Amino acid sequence: MLFRGLILAVSVAFLAFVFVLMDVLAKAGLDARLMWIIGAMVTGVAIVAVAALALSARWRNGGHAELGPLVAGLARSDIGVALIDAYGRTIYANPAFPHKLGIEPGSDMLSALEARLSFLGIGNDDLAELRTRAMRGDGGQMFVDLSRSEKFEQSDQNDDPVSDEAKEKAKDADGSVPASGACLRIAVTAANARAGQMLWTVDGVDASVMADAGASLLLPSENDLPSFALSAPQGPEMVGNLPVAAAAGGFELADQMIERLPVGVCGLDEEGRILYLNRRLASWLGGEPEEFNNGTVELADLIVGDGINGEVKFKVNGGDPIRCFVTHSINAPGTGPIRSQAVIFPDPMPAHEWEHALAETERRVRWFFDESPLSIVLADMSGTVTDANRAFIDTAGQNHDKVVGRSILELILPEDRDEVARYLSKAVMGMGKGGQIEARLVGARGVAAQIYLQRVAGRSGEAGALLLNFLDTTEQKNLEEQFAQSQKMQAVGQLAGGVAHDFNNLLTAMIGFCDLLLSRHGPGDPSFADIMQIKQNANRAANLVRQLLAFSRRQTLQPKIINITDALAEMSNLLRRLIGEKIDLKVSHGRDIGLVKVDPGQLDQVIINLVVNARDAMAGEGGTLTVQTSTEIVDEPTATGTEVIPPGDYIGIKVSDNGIGIPKDNLTRIFEPFFSTKQRGEGTGLGLSTVYGIVKQTGGFIAVNSEEGKGTTFTIYLPRYEATEKELAETQAVAEEAPSRDLTGTGAILLVEDEDAVRTFGARALRSKGYDVLEANNGENALEVLNKTDKTIDLVISDVVMPGIDGPSLIRMLREQKPELKVIFISGYAEDTYRDELDEENGVHFLPKPFSLKDLATKVKEVL
Repeated sequence: MLFRGLILAVSVAFLAFVFVLMDVLAKAGLDARLMWIIGAMVTGVAIVAVAALALSARWRNGGHAELGPLVAGLARSDIGVALIDAYGRTIYANPAFPHKLGIEPGSDMLSALEARLSFLGIGNDDLAELRTRAMRGDGGQMFVDLSRSEKFEQSDQNDDPVSDEAKEKAKDADGSVPASGACLRIAVTAANARAGQMLWTVDGVDASVMADAGASLLLPSENDLPSFALSAPQGPEMVGNLPVAAAAGGFELADQMIERLPVGVCGLDEEGRILYLNRRLASWLGGEPEEFNNGTVELADLIVGDGINGEVKFKVNGGDPIRCFVTHSINAPGTGPIRSQAVIFPDPMPAHEWEHALAETERRVRWFFDESPLSIVLADMSGTVTDANRAFIDTAGQNHDKVVGRSILELILPEDRDEVARYLSKAVMGMGKGGQIEARLVGARGVAAQIYLQRVAGRSGEAGALLLNFLDTTEQKNLEEQFAQSQKMQAVGQLAGGVAHDFNNLLTAMIGFCDLLLSRHGPGDPSFADIMQIKQNANRAANLVRQLLAFSRRQTLQPKIINITDALAEMSNLLRRLIGEKIDLKVSHGRDIGLVKVDPGQLDQVIINLVVNARDAMAGEGGTLTVQTSTEIVDEPTATGTEVIPPGDYIGIKVSDNGIGIPKDNLTRIFEPFFSTKQRGEGTGLGLSTVYGIVKQTGGFIAVNSEEGKGTTFTIYLPRYEATEKELAETQAVAEEAPSRDLTGTGAILLVEDEDAVRTFGARALRSKGYDVLEANNGENALEVLNKTDKTIDLVISDVVMPGIDGPSLIRMLREQKPELKVIFISGYAEDTYRDELDEENGVHFLPKPFSLKDLATKVKEVL
């Protein structure tokens, strides 16, 4: 417009000048032909000058005909675009920017947006974070659903109401129409980091993706859906001091603004050919705008390779490619030759620095990934493993190549796959961000792990991925199983011990009275056989009670120093009779086997029980049973099933067979009392539990290895005992001592027992051996009996557990008056339970129930 006005003014002035000049010359009397020649020459010069000025203006403007569609396209775009400086002032904004945000157009639209979000109570902090990142030269985006605010109101007034067809398309699955324009993506990119200029864009997204954190699926509306506003609806024109408006004659300012923008701008036709390119972009590409504006150069010809998420490399004439970020918008058909426009932002970091920083970042991430002590697996949304770190490879015990490319479910034991599959499906479908689950991994180790799952959102256009952390809990699970097993064994042991105590009282009376009857009814008596039958069944019951006590580790042991080799040699004949002719027995002794301190009878029971089990496992076709001894040195704690063997020197006893083996599911239960895989009536279920109890009470350990169809091996670890010369001499003397002796005697004995049957039998048995017996049914009664008698008591035989004053308390009271008083405690519980109360050096001894007449008489004879 300025140049047009100037040309018009010059033309009018020149015509006036020519008219005045002709009048002056006419008055001066010059020749008329000469005046017309001079006038023609001056007029020609003027015409040439005006033409030159017009052409110059035309060249400087660059042709508004081509720029008009580009500016019009930005003005009609439904994606809001605004260029804002470091102070928050709006340099440029198209009408869609304030329209979509529901704010008034003006010079400070960013502050208006902050005020609106603050009023609605959503997203204000995120917007401030985006602004800060853009000022640092970074970029970012945020998603806002304004309809979630209670203060949000949908605009009732709209210039372009939504058609019924558009509403029908916008319906959700449940039939409801989502809030139009309420779901927005607000993005910012640093346009000029040094100047602090930022390019802001705003567009609508589908409401269905708002619940998916990190979603970046952009769904621009094809229809002009109603906007939302706090005040009256916006007009189509920009107002205030915005440089671009829809008013006629604004192309010059638009041209200047676009040429001076710190970003590259280009307009494209339908085929992607460049119709307009600003000088900024041309300078980056190493040329002039005229070299690219001829309509023969395609934008794709200037790009090196494939771009990713808007990041591309542009060719540079005579230089290395430059990295840029490209945003793109498309005009509606029929708006002119320019069908689309692109805005190009330069990478603020030089290429070599960017590549170095990227390489350094990748190195650090890879270092963190590979060296992390936590097992990490990356998978795509289909559950296929894309990468796994070194910790996971070590934990799973597999090669990296065999893990990558496989489904996560293939790394899980089949028993746990269904639950893990449901867990992964929920995460993939967006029903939960993540969580944790327990599962076991395939492999020989059978690793148990806690799996922590996190769904990682992908960048724009990407589906995302799954991040799985595996925490090895195998040791923790083993400890939990050991604790549960020990708790269960302890509970059953307490029950068994209590039952055995009460049952021992009954058996003591039964066996004792049988002995009294047998003393009067000899082998020739008709009642002898019946009495022996009663006693034999009572002894069988006593053996069953001993097994219960052995399992509960409450039986009374009589440990002796023995040589395992000699003990097994003595048992070999018995073992061969037990296993039968179909089974071959092999006994192998190690060299320099040391001594152990165990109860010989209980050790025999352990070996016999294991041999009988091995025999039953080979009952069908026979086989080979091997008993082997060896010296075992354990240097560090060793796990054997649910047991952990501490370091030390042990004597190992292995009992192996090649029978049917033990199923894996039963290995954890074989030591439980009354658990048996035999047919009903073929076993008590106490064989292995008795072995376990005896071995543990002796201070040893037992381990089992079995494979179905190949056989089973039980290994017993007994602590090696270093005996002194004195202990060896005493052991030899006991072995040479004659077993027969006279059991009669004299002396006064106080018998204190709350069970009437046991007390009656004991009194009669001792009297039959020549002793003077006083009876009492509890501690208080014992004190009364002693106060009434003038006899000198030589020995007190007392039960331990009694109502009122118990046995140990009674003995302490009696020893206050007679410290040298000798005592024998009798009880159905084990000696270990009262070891603190026993002191054999001071005359306190123990006799376990059930006992026979001979056992009682022998013990009394030893003490007196």
